[in-house]
Formats: sequence, C-alpha cells, structure tokens
Amino acid sequence: MDCCRALSFCLCLLTSHSAIAITSTEILRWMEYMERPPGPLGRRAMSLVGHVQHLEQMLLNVSFHGNNLTLQKDSIHSLVFKLDCNFTGLSLSSAAPEQVPKARARHAMQFPAELMWDACRTRLTELRLICIYFFTPRFFQDNKNSTLLNNYVLGAQLDHTHVNNLSEPVNISFWHNQSLEHYTLTCVFWKEEAESSVGTWSPEGCHTEQPSPSQVLCHCKHLTYFAVLMQLSPARLPAELLAPLKYISLVGCSISILASLITILLHIHARKQSDPITRIHMNLHVSVLLLNVAFLLSSALVMPGTVCTVLAATLHFALLSCLTWMAIEGFNLYLLLGRVYNIYIRRYVLKLCMLGWGVPAVLVLLLLAVKSSAYGPCVIPLSNSQENGTGIQNVSMGRKLDVSRREERWLCQAWRHEKRALQLEDRHGGASESDQVLGVQPRGTQCPGHGLRWPRVPVQPGCTGLGSVGSAQTAS
Repeated sequence: MDCCRALSFCLCLLTSHSAIAITSTEILRWMEYMERPPGPLGRRAMSLVGHVQHLEQMLLNVSFHGNNLTLQKDSIHSLVFKLDCNFTGLSLSSAAPEQVPKARARHAMQFPAELMWDACRTRLTELRLICIYFFTPRFFQDNKNSTLLNNYVLGAQLDHTHVNNLSEPVNISFWHNQSLEHYTLTCVFWKEEAESSVGTWSPEGCHTEQPSPSQVLCHCKHLTYFAVLMQLSPARLPAELLAPLKYISLVGCSISILASLITILLHIHARKQSDPITRIHMNLHVSVLLLNVAFLLSSALVMPGTVCTVLAATLHFALLSCLTWMAIEGFNLYLLLGRVYNIYIRRYVLKLCMLGWGVPAVLVLLLLAVKSSAYGPCVIPLSNSQENGTGIQNVSMGRKLDVSRREERWLCQAWRHEKRALQLEDRHGGASESDQVLGVQPRGTQCPGHGLRWPRVPVQPGCTGLGSVGSAQTAS
C-alpha cells in the first residue's frame, strides 16, 4: 500500500513538472504566434483582441516556482507576480540604453500598496499580478490611427478582478531618446467598445506630467493597457509679435471702454424715460464694458489662486453676456419688424435682463461647481525666432564655405595648366619685361589647402587672400 502511494506521488510530481514546462512553452509559442504578420487572407480566425485576452488567461493560469515569472519575445514581454495581503508596493523598470547598448527606450511602472486592499477584504488566497508589454501598436489600432510614443503599450491586470478608483495612482513612465517639447503628449488607456470590435484610446482617469523634456509620467487610477498619444503641437506665437499684439489689444480695448463709458454717462445724464430699445442697448454696452475691463485686467493680474479664478470666471461671464444681449437685440428687432402688432409683453425689459444676465451666471456657476480647475492661468507658448535664424545662418555659412572650396580647387587646377605654359615660356627666355613692370609674384607661393604652389600672378597693392588671387587669375 505504501509503495502505491509513493508511486502515485512520484507520478504527480512528474506530471506537475511536465505541465510547468508545457505551459511555459505554450505561452512562448503563443507569443511567437502573435508576433507573426497576418496571413494572405488579412484576418485570422481570432481577432487581435482575442489574442491578447487568451494571453492574459494563460498567464493567470500558468504554474511556476518562485514569486515571479518572466517570458520575453521580440515585441512582447510578459511578467507574472504572486502577491498576498502583505503587499507593500512594486516598482518595475527596464534597463537603460546606457547599460545595454541595444536596449529599447526606458519604461517603468510603479504599483501602490492599495492595489491589494479590496481583494484582501473578500479573498484570502494568493493573487497574481500580470504585466504585458507590447512594443508594437498592432494589437491596439483605433479608427483614428493614433500615434503612440515609442509604439509602447504597457498593461497590467490583477488576477480576475477589476481595479479602479485608486486613491494612490499607478505611475507609468515613458522615456524617449530625443526631446518631446514640440509634441502634445496625453496619457491614455485602451477602452474596448461593446458594440464594435475596435477600441479607442481614452484619457479618463489619467493625469499627464512631463518631469523632463524626454520623459512622460502618467498617473492612472485603474489597471489596464496604457500608452502616450503624440500630436504635433500647433505653431507657437513668435516672441517678437507678443509686444505688438499686446499694444494693439490695449489700444483697442481702451477705445471700446471709453466709448461705452461715454454712451452710458450720456444716457444717465439725459434722465429721460427710455424705451425698451434704449434699455437693451444700455445693457449691451454694460456687458461690453465689463468684457473689455476683465480682459485688460486678466493680463495685468496673472497670478495663481483665487484671484485668477474669479477673474477668469468674470471674463467668461462677460463674454457670454455680450453674446446673449446681442441675441436679445436680434429678437427685439424681429418683434419690431416681423410682428409689428400685438408685441406688448408685460415687464418685458425685466424678463430680458433675467435672460441676459441670469443665463450666463448660471452657466459659469455650474462650471465652477462641476470643474473649478477650468478657470486658471493660461500660458501662451512662444517660439524664439533667433534659434531658427541661427540655424539658417549656419546652413548658409556652410554653403559659402563649400563654394569657396570648389573655387579653390578650380583655381588650383587652372594653375596646373598655367604652370606648364610658364615652363615653356622659361625655356624660351624667362620672364618678360612686362611681367616685371606689373609686379609678378615670385614662384613658391603655397596653394591654400592643397599643398600646391601658385604660379606667378599679378598682385594688386592692398589686396590679399583668395579673392585677390582669384581676380588676378581671371585678369590674366
């Protein structure tokens, strides 16, 4: 009986070891199969999303010794970690290109200890954290054909649970080997659409930071597949145009403020019983006056905090009021010209004031209650044209130097032909008297840059360098 138990135990061990080898090998084969390009038919029996989901299930069910397992292919890396309720956090980082010459651009993920809190309240068993790194965007193509930073998609999943609404976010870092200053970078996650097989990239629940020009840091409150969208930033305003634009805005707004003030003061000074048309005009002038004053103060009182928020909300309110009162002007004009008769409305001006001032106020207060961060400082990006001018100047200097060198080679070639003619002339009697009168330079002048010697050429008084030699050569 004991021999049977021992034999069955050995068989179980052998079966478990073979299952480990087979399962790990199957995952590697499946990752290799995923890396293959589509066949001639263009589509496989299983969709690309199905490939990813099947890989997730295999990683969640794999058996291995130790606390972690790493499986790597060319464009897909998979990691599996065993976690328990004593989990205090996890930081993962790839090798830097300086340490490994052929390494890809760096990436890192940091998981908080809160990751296991909800799971430990309901389950006391061991949980698994899987991380899948895709270095190709082929499995996450949306209808917009979005461009991803480094073509990286980094994903994580905690067993079969859904992790979201974390108080301490998951940090995902992406590095690039060049500066990303001219790009608009947005941290996004892959959101699968229920009605279609094609998903979309969504920025919900993710906050984007850029600690350095070549690094992007994403703070996300859930686990899924993350990436960084890249878009070319719009053309920046040249720095030399900022001062003229400020001057034009100051002059234009000042003239508008002065005209509105004069109109309002004349209306108050008249003290006549005004009709609804005049009252509508006065309300429109007040909204225009408020808009111009708020606009001028917004550039003069730029400071973070409550003052900037109140000023921005006032500017928004004044703009909406101007648009509303212009719409009221159009409505009143329709009543006068379209209906003509039976247009009396009780407390007409009071109702218009409630509409013209109340609706913008409600909209601004609603926006402040929903998202107060919508109002705040706004920085206008400027471009330094001196940097572009320097680049153009360097290019032109390089072209000039290249032309000078070509002229130099041409002159040296011309000198070889003239040297032969001078040697024939020396054989027939040496230099002529006319050469001595013109002041011929003796032989032995070095040809610049080529180690050759210039022939005897006339030198004009006060002229030196390549230009004088070239002009003398042309004259001869």
